[in-house]
Amino acid sequence: MDVASKRTDVVGKALSLLSQLGEFPDGAAASELARQVGLPLSTAHRLLGMLVREGYARFDPGTRRYTLGLRVFQLAQSVAHANGFTAVVRKELEQLALTTREAALLAVLDGEELLYVYSIEGPQQVRVVGDPGRHGPLHCTSLGKVLIAFAPDHVREHLTRTVPLHECGPNTITDREQFINEVARVRSRGYALADQEHEAGIRAVSVPVFGTRDGVAALSTAAPAYRMSVAELEALVPTLNEVARALAALMSLG
Repeated sequence: MDVASKRTDVVGKALSLLSQLGEFPDGAAASELARQVGLPLSTAHRLLGMLVREGYARFDPGTRRYTLGLRVFQLAQSVAHANGFTAVVRKELEQLALTTREAALLAVLDGEELLYVYSIEGPQQVRVVGDPGRHGPLHCTSLGKVLIAFAPDHVREHLTRTVPLHECGPNTITDREQFINEVARVRSRGYALADQEHEAGIRAVSVPVFGTRDGVAALSTAAPAYRMSVAELEALVPTLNEVARALAALMSLG
């Protein structure tokens, strides 16, 4: 077998594992996947390790099980946006943008970053944009703060202690203890604010979209600071929570 054929064979085996992994929404052990695909366990381990490194799979050391990674989700979102498969969720976000007259954004956690899933621009001339499929920082965005605050305990504790606190905007929190306190405050009150922390002149408020137990996504309204005060953003929290509950139902999260 020549080099090109070997490379194709490896890709085929990896894709077979990835496809099989999709049949196990709660995860599967390497031995189970190897048996289903018909690969030696050593080969399955090696290929699964590659998929984990590239973000197409996740490995839980506690359960020793693999699940699909957010790279698969990211690709799916690109296809969905290209083919208009997101009409139901988009309708809720579009209505939110019309109600608030500002941008509506939805994001999920991806390692030490957030991943924008949906973004609906507001109807006004100056708008805030978050391109679907793009990553953003956790520590200086209201979306990111919510994703950390309502993550499972071990994830929240890890991220509050390790996520980089680079200065991005004029009000970015760069002190570790201050950031830990901020995350605790977000979790306590149920929403997060970012007042010119990511970019100068931009404010945002976010709430969690709850799954069965933990927050699994974050919903945000973002606006230019000259147009929306912090108090006005906080007044939108009940509206955001109402939409978050609807999104959870639509995405079968709740």
